[in-house]
Amino acid sequence: KTKNQNPDLLVCSGDLTIFEEGLGIILNKLSKLKKKVLLVHGNHETDAVMRKLCKKYGNLVFIHKGCYKHNNHIFLGYGGGGFSMRDSGFYLTGKKFMRIIKKNKGKKIIFVTHAPAYGTKVDLVVGEHCGNKTYRDFIAKNKVDLHICGHLHENFNKKDNLKKTLIVNPGPYGRIIKL
Repeated sequence: KTKNQNPDLLVCSGDLTIFEEGLGIILNKLSKLKKKVLLVHGNHETDAVMRKLCKKYGNLVFIHKGCYKHNNHIFLGYGGGGFSMRDSGFYLTGKKFMRIIKKNKGKKIIFVTHAPAYGTKVDLVVGEHCGNKTYRDFIAKNKVDLHICGHLHENFNKKDNLKKTLIVNPGPYGRIIKL
């Protein structure tokens, strides 16, 4: 898809591996695509290892608890987890993200997390919602244009809307999204 459709950049929402097996090889392949790649870690990678390995490549940007500005777009990243309905660790980062959003009025906001927001088609597994309510609250209270998530392998390539926010789990084959 990257070679055929030439996107401006790539975004990965974690679980690139099975418990970091071959993570260096995968990141090396991503770096060879010659595109900027924004990443957060999933529950199959650790923050420390992902951060360290991404530093080896000029085009791989680890955005966990941080942001990346690209043209008229602001990417806010928060990785890891995936199994809790509330994430108390996100509260300080969420406040930081709110300040970034307020300073960047008129820009498109893309919220990249590993876990999906609660209460959508993207977090529905066997008739039960299992996403994160903290992320849902953040999206509901802030102007977020797009939420890219992963974690739930059962919901690869699903999408939904939460108010005006498009929520997408692109899955392992990815998805080209025009903003």
